[in-house]
Amino acid sequence: MSRLRSRDERGQAFPIYVVVVAGLLFAALAFFAVGQASIVRSDAQGAADAAALAAAGDARDHLVPGIDLLTLKPEDWKKVLEGDLLYAGGACGAARDFAAKNDATADCFADPPRFRVEAKTTGTVGDSVVPGVSGRHGTGNATAVIEPRCQLGAPVAEPSPSPGGEEKPSSVEIKCKGGVIKFDPAKPEPWSTLARKLFAVRLVD
Repeated sequence: MSRLRSRDERGQAFPIYVVVVAGLLFAALAFFAVGQASIVRSDAQGAADAAALAAAGDARDHLVPGIDLLTLKPEDWKKVLEGDLLYAGGACGAARDFAAKNDATADCFADPPRFRVEAKTTGTVGDSVVPGVSGRHGTGNATAVIEPRCQLGAPVAEPSPSPGGEEKPSSVEIKCKGGVIKFDPAKPEPWSTLARKLFAVRLVD
């Protein structure tokens, strides 16, 4: 009698055991799917951040075509230092290029000095036991801005006429948070090098 009862108890326990194991497996798969979704979402946000910074950085590194630093007067330098003469023509192209390097696509919206990017991963979460998750792409949004760091100081020297009678441009003193920069037309730095000292590029909320 006791043997029969023991077999009955084991028989009743087996379905419960199967249900518990199945539940644990489902929970494990769901946890894995959530983890995968989190990774894809993180990848998308990283791509958006990089693309937005690339857009702002590209605009910072280029002046409006035709601008010659060697001929600028103080009032023109004031416009340069305020960011009015920066050129954003290639900014969104740079954003898309950086997004592609991070396995994502990017929609770019340039409104200098702000550059907003919406990125979407080319890969997806994949098949998932969690409803609505399978096949989803990760998405992320980011905005970067160009911020002036400097202001115009007094001319270092008054313009002097050249032997041909033309007025030579004067040196310019630029006061920045990290110190003073003197732009000498006789020994000019490339704009892309100078721009990194004059402007900061950062992400904003």
